[in-house]
Formats: sequence, structure tokens, C-alpha cells
Amino acid sequence: MRKIRQSRKLQNVRYDVRGPILVEAQRLEAEGHHILKLNIGNTAPFGFEAPEAIVADMVHHLPESQGYSDSQGIYPARTAVAQYYQSHGLRDVGVDDVFIGNGVSELITMVLQAFLDDGNEILVPAPDYPLWTGAITLSGGTAVHYDCDESNGWNPDLAEVESKITENTHGLVIINPNNPTGAVYSEATVRGLVDIARRHQLVVFADEIYEKIIFDDAVHHHAATYAGDDVLCLTFSGLSKAYRVCGYRAGWVMISGPKENALDFIEGLTLIANMRMCANVPAQHAIQTALGGYQSIEELIVPGGRFYEQNKLADKLLNDIPGVSNVAPRGALYCFPRLDPAVYPIEDDESFVIDLLRAKKILVTHGTGFNWPRPDHFRLVTLPDVHVLEEAIGRIAEYLQVRY
Repeated sequence: MRKIRQSRKLQNVRYDVRGPILVEAQRLEAEGHHILKLNIGNTAPFGFEAPEAIVADMVHHLPESQGYSDSQGIYPARTAVAQYYQSHGLRDVGVDDVFIGNGVSELITMVLQAFLDDGNEILVPAPDYPLWTGAITLSGGTAVHYDCDESNGWNPDLAEVESKITENTHGLVIINPNNPTGAVYSEATVRGLVDIARRHQLVVFADEIYEKIIFDDAVHHHAATYAGDDVLCLTFSGLSKAYRVCGYRAGWVMISGPKENALDFIEGLTLIANMRMCANVPAQHAIQTALGGYQSIEELIVPGGRFYEQNKLADKLLNDIPGVSNVAPRGALYCFPRLDPAVYPIEDDESFVIDLLRAKKILVTHGTGFNWPRPDHFRLVTLPDVHVLEEAIGRIAEYLQVRY
């Protein structure tokens, strides 16, 4: 019989956060091993629960959530999102500028499908959240990666970003706070990136899902704030991380800037939104409550809070390992440590991660899975409580000592 093969469009697409390494972890679990999964920023398995008010409001609206909603989302949810950005100085944002989606992931795919033609290039940070590169590829575009500078707190080098622009470049992705590095970009960096987009007439795609998870004196700057009325900016965010409801799949994209010049694109995005009918309706009812109520995230990101203490401990323990260095994350839920090649001559970091998994039953993600060009990093989720983190990073240290 003829073999049924995957589409050739998937040839250069990778999503190693849930790829072959996870399959190996599942095989080990089937054999009876307990695997500590530090590969995905999924809050629920680590004891983080949704605020009660959000759950109660969603349950309250279940009887009226049985049918499709407007393809852009229910009016109260879009109003709440628009008012949120208005309160951050974006006064021209209205209800019609907001699309609700099944998480930011779905919206990234929808937006790129509506935006890209074959051969169009989009600038993407390296390391990146790999969905961006994969979705660009599946939409017919080409992801061109610009390096973020580890020695400068993982901020992008603006000159290097601009040097990657060609006549085929149509957009610029900004992931801030950054996954996987935990960087929170300075005002100068965000403003500089938007200025590059302005000079070259690029659309800005601002992935800001971790905007509320920042530590110490870090300040998050919305890219749309600097885009003004002459740079089209699509801002992505949602409830998954800050409100600990990853499974609700409640995200949004907000369009700001010269929308009159983008009517054709917006029409295309609306068409795609219509084709998928609508986002998960019950979870949409959580958005207004989340954005308008008590912000419970604040007690988690200050000294004594779990996100804060776990972040600080993971950073310290990683830096205590000989030959390992980690730039202190200023936001998000991850560490992206470097393995000194002189101490750990790793040629294949995927094999390194699989070996670590088999030896120590710890599941992390290799750095090249985030389109980092060298096999000298890995990403570790900082969601476990401090005792579990001590055990996990201790096992990693033991493995490195014995293996190398």
C-alpha cells in the first residue's frame, strides 16, 4: 500500500518543547519511572490554581455559553481588553480592535496565515518561542533570526536586527518578557525595535503573554506604546500564565496603529476568525473578571511569593554548578543556562537532554529547540516549589559531574 506521509510543509517545522524528548519521557513513565517535567510552563501540575473569582464567573455563565459567540469574541471580554490597553495609554484602542482566541498560540497562527505570502520574511529573536518560527514556516514565510545578546541581559542587538532586513522583510517579532531567557527588555530596546520597524515599514508582532510576571525593578514596556499612529502593531496576551489558567485557552490580539492602511489584512484576519467559528466561549467570560478584579499575580512576584523565590533559587543553584552560567531572569517562568563548551563539549544538545532524562529522570528542553544556533544552552521551568527545584538542579549537577 502507498505510505501516507506528513505534509512537506512540516519539513522545517519543529516544536521540541513537546517533541521526541517528551515521547521518550512518556516511554519511561510507562515503564514505571517518575519523570519531573521541567519542559513546559504549565502552572497547574505545580500547585498553582486559578483565582476563585475567575472560576466562579466562568461557571456562572455556562448556561449562556452553549452556542457560538461572535467570531471576534464576546463583547464584554473585548471591552475589558480594550479598556486594559486604554489604561496603559493606548487611548485609541476600541472593542473592534480586539480578537479573542484559544490562547495566544491560535492567534499567532491565524494572524500569520492572514498576513504572509510565500517568501515573505519575518524577523524573529533567537532564542525564540518556537511556535513563532513554526507558524511562519507553515504560513509560507521564512523566519529570519536575530540574536539576543546574553552578555547584555539577553536584549537584542539593534544594529544586528536591522542588518537582517531585506526587501522581503515584512514583520518583526518581539517576545517581551522573553521566553525562554526571562529577559525583560529595557525601554531603549523596545523603542529601538519599534523605530527599526518604522524606518523599514514593518509590522510589529508583540508577544507579551508574560507581561505581568516581572521581578524586582524590572518594568515591562508595551511595544504598542511606541508604535504610535505610523507603525501597525499586533499585541498578543492572555490569561494562561498570570492567572494560572493555561487550560482555559483564553488569549487575545489587539491591533493598534494605522489601521486604515491595514483594512485588507484585517478583513483577511476576520475571514480566518469566521472560519474557526469562535474561541472557547466559557473561558471568554473569565477575561472581564480577570482584568478588572484583584490581581492575585502580584503576591507571587514579590519577595516571599512562589514565582519570585523559585526564580531566585533556580538562578542561584544553576550558577553554583561549575561551568554553568545563567543570566538572572527578570521575568517569565524560565531559566536558560549556558553550558561552557570548554567544560561540557556537547555537540548534540538534544542527545544531551535525552541522556539527562534517562539518567536522572529530569525533563528539560535543549537550547536549539528554541532556534538558538549553538548546542550550549537548555531551558528549565522554574514552577516547582523550592524543595523540588533543589532536588532537580542537584540531579542535573550530579549528572554533569559524572558525565563530563
